[in-house]
Amino acid sequence: MGYASLAECIDDLEKHGHLIRIKEEVDPYLEMAAIHMRVYDAEGPALLFERIKGTEFPAVSNLFGTLERSKFMFRDTLDHVKRLVDVKMDPTSVLKHPLRYLGSSAVALGALPWKKRSGAPILYGKTQISKLPQIVNWPMDGGPFVTMPQVYTEDITSPGIMKANLGMYRIQLSGNEYILDQEIGLHYQLHRGIGVHQMKANQLGQPLKVSIFVGGPPSHPLSAVMPLPEGLSETIFAGALGNRRFRYFYDSEGFCISADADFVITGTVYPNENKPEGPFGDHIGYYSLVHPFPLMKVHNVYHKKDPIWSFTVVGRPPQEDTSFGALIHEITGSAIPKEINGLKAVHAVDPAGVHPLLFAIGRESYTPYEKVDRPQELLTIANQILGKNQLSLAKYLFIASAGDNPTLDIHDITSFLTHMLERIDWARDVHFQTNTTIDTLDYSGDGLNAGSKVVFAAVGDKKRDLARELPHGVELARPFNHAKLALPGVLVVDGEAFTTYTEEEGRINTWCHALAEKDLHGVALIVIADDAEFAAAHINNFVWVTFTKSNPAYDIYGVKSFTQYKHWGCEGPLIIDARRKPHHAPDLIKDETVERRVDRLGAKGGSLYGVI
Repeated sequence: MGYASLAECIDDLEKHGHLIRIKEEVDPYLEMAAIHMRVYDAEGPALLFERIKGTEFPAVSNLFGTLERSKFMFRDTLDHVKRLVDVKMDPTSVLKHPLRYLGSSAVALGALPWKKRSGAPILYGKTQISKLPQIVNWPMDGGPFVTMPQVYTEDITSPGIMKANLGMYRIQLSGNEYILDQEIGLHYQLHRGIGVHQMKANQLGQPLKVSIFVGGPPSHPLSAVMPLPEGLSETIFAGALGNRRFRYFYDSEGFCISADADFVITGTVYPNENKPEGPFGDHIGYYSLVHPFPLMKVHNVYHKKDPIWSFTVVGRPPQEDTSFGALIHEITGSAIPKEINGLKAVHAVDPAGVHPLLFAIGRESYTPYEKVDRPQELLTIANQILGKNQLSLAKYLFIASAGDNPTLDIHDITSFLTHMLERIDWARDVHFQTNTTIDTLDYSGDGLNAGSKVVFAAVGDKKRDLARELPHGVELARPFNHAKLALPGVLVVDGEAFTTYTEEEGRINTWCHALAEKDLHGVALIVIADDAEFAAAHINNFVWVTFTKSNPAYDIYGVKSFTQYKHWGCEGPLIIDARRKPHHAPDLIKDETVERRVDRLGAKGGSLYGVI
């Protein structure tokens, strides 16, 4: 089946026990987000908030909160869409297996966008930005944001829907210096299709027309976040996934309108007109701070009859976007490996904030006539990974050889790190990229979008047996002398509050000299943290602390380290300083007053009893 609207999807989910209605009035300031996060953590249902303070419109969240529910919504099209992606990645597969792709080809042809003659369904009414649900997720957020938008732009030099971009970029509705109801903030990061469109419009000195769709069938927001192969339109994908062509038309001002969206905000972005946007509690687990981003001047806010606002909550993983990622992996499968010769698998590690940490497995076949004892082809593959779309934002890349363990699973964080640490030679297998770009949301570097990367490549037989308990009789030198074993061969030590890089470099190097006299057999990696107990308590805590709070070129040290011919390495354990630095963004911390209010909502007799 395919949903014609968000309301139809909601009815179907409710009928099958996947959605509950919240009838009490709730506050869009922090309270809705707190309820959502409780229900998501409990792997609970989607939520329809029927009465929201300050607005006449209801809102739905947690639609994609579990992989089971996501697959249920697309139960009739998922297999066909997987094949469609396969065909785009490898067209010869149709020739090899024509019967397998017969139904999928029909789906693809039936998914072409459909330009409607009439805009009556969506142009039922108009409203204002201030009358939309003003949802604020985190206490320090700069204002209410749209968190589940589909942002539509066209190439000004080649207009039309087939070359348009549909992406999910957060929208700030008010706050900061925005003129209420007239201006909103448009945030997008590196390597986004909208950036190419804005660049072309800027070069011609013309405004960029932007349409923001909210709601509509669930295939639409999912298409906006899909890492689709080059040339596969998001609107075609939405049609194939939803089993319903993407219906659209243009309003009297020339803006593209999704005929199935519940709300459409239209506006223009003029060259070199920015305003401060943020802060915003983001998926890396910290606030993204205030920075200038494109200013969108609002033209119209349309809505259909009985519209439903759609939103999500982002924060330290896992959150609903984690489930988005699971569904994306379900659909795309091995798509990226097919684009990079020799790559067997790649995985952005969600508990580490996605972009800070990548795991990969590659082929090592440069010299099949001799025993491989050092990474060769793996380094070529690593360079390709770091030049590929959103993967280029990765900060730490661990890459292993497929031949060393055919059963190695990139989704098993502990096993993968153990495999790497058993084999890596820190003197040879550490490869830095300095003064480069990193994720916009990552503040571990020395400026917005600025930082460093490192590739850890490992190949061959085991080089060490990793310690499964704290080494006996080893007294770590002060000041980092309180240690916890986080996983085999990995120590996390408490560090005093970070001061400056100048002071800490001297302190850590002195400590490394002291460690060189210790017997650290079986210890491959040492992480300095603000709270070793927290970092070592769970593998998710470990990867989040280690890889979001460190900048490789600045924060990696080593016992018996050296630099030879511009190459850095160390003979003893590698050390990562993952303490909070003065320039880091604040952690996301919930408001205790709101949490207590949600406790009361979930008490016996409340609508959420049994769910939160």
